[in-house]
Amino acid sequence: MTFVLASASPRRLALLDLIGLSPSQVIATDIDETPKAGELPRLLAERLAREKALAAALPDSVVLAADTVVGCGRRILPKTETEEEARECLALLSGRAHQVFTGVAVAHFGVVRARIATTRVKFKRLSDAEIEAYIASDEWRGKAGGYAVQGRAGRFVMSLNGSYTSVVGLPLYETAGLLAAAGVVLP
Repeated sequence: MTFVLASASPRRLALLDLIGLSPSQVIATDIDETPKAGELPRLLAERLAREKALAAALPDSVVLAADTVVGCGRRILPKTETEEEARECLALLSGRAHQVFTGVAVAHFGVVRARIATTRVKFKRLSDAEIEAYIASDEWRGKAGGYAVQGRAGRFVMSLNGSYTSVVGLPLYETAGLLAAAGVVLP
């Protein structure tokens, strides 16, 4: 049986390594990540994880996929691609709590099982100078909500209630459970 990671994320590979797993194959999926009308952040994270797992499915394989979505209330924050998007996200998150939803899905023999990890993160109030310094770091590029908690943005976090590894991109508790249920032997 082949273990496939449906993600080219170096963070997800590093997190899997922490629990002693290394995929036999990495397949970067290219699906439309546009939220559906009225879709809530939690549901979007689960749907995208499921779609990515199915998109990378191979015969006789266990495929692991994940997607992280940052929500501020009902609002879905983008995976920031421009400095302006990142500034807007950081300004919105400044001084308030938000939720990070990471959907993780495992496809095996045509069956997809999924879990959602929900983490509440509270940021300190950010000054304009702090926002601009973070923008200059370029860590925000492609990150849900415009930040990487495992990098310089870690200093903005006043509290985190839930799974730190989920905020990084792969909730290890949920991942290990889904993989074990699919027959992947965990060291």
